[in-house]
Formats: sequence, C-alpha cells, structure tokens
Amino acid sequence: MNRDLTKSEKKTARAIIEKGLQKEFESSILKLDAIIEQWKNQIIDNRSAYHSLYSSMQTSDKHIAKRYDYMKGSKYLMIIIGQLIENVITEEDLGEFPQDIKEYLKK
Repeated sequence: MNRDLTKSEKKTARAIIEKGLQKEFESSILKLDAIIEQWKNQIIDNRSAYHSLYSSMQTSDKHIAKRYDYMKGSKYLMIIIGQLIENVITEEDLGEFPQDIKEYLKK
C-alpha cells in the first residue's frame, strides 16, 4: 500500500483487530470446552484430558502471540489480512475503511 493509515483509520484497524482477537479467544475456549466435555463424559481419561488441554492451550497461545504481540501501526493491515485469510473476520467487518484500503486488504 502506498500510503500510511490516518489516525482514524488506525483506530478502525484496532477495533477490527480486537474483534478478531476476541473471536480467536472464543475459538480457543470452545476447543478447551470440547476436551473437558470428553473428559466429563469419560471418553478420555485424566491424563489424556490434561495433555490435550495443555497442548491445545499452548498451540492457541503461540498462534495468538505470534499474530498480536508487538502490534504496532505498521503491522495493522497485515494482521487484518491474516484474520481475513483465516476467516476470523469477514469483509463486512471492514465496513468503516475507505474503499482503497478495503481493495488492498481483499487482494
């Protein structure tokens, strides 16, 4: 992209990123809940449940940290592109961005 984001565009970007981050947290929690349900229904034993929970949480944490740690204005659009690619957010979530930014993100 040939231009920097304005202050209001950065604010919009942070709101979009936060929405995606909340969805990623929710997805991780639902995965943990599914493991706990298997444990409650005695489908898996204590050891398997513990290891599955630990592994799932560690995987989620690494993914979230890689994407969102050290987030700064110059990375906002790349983070949003990653969220779009993984269907964490949709094109409708880009609503407040100017058309040129939306087109850049969709490419």
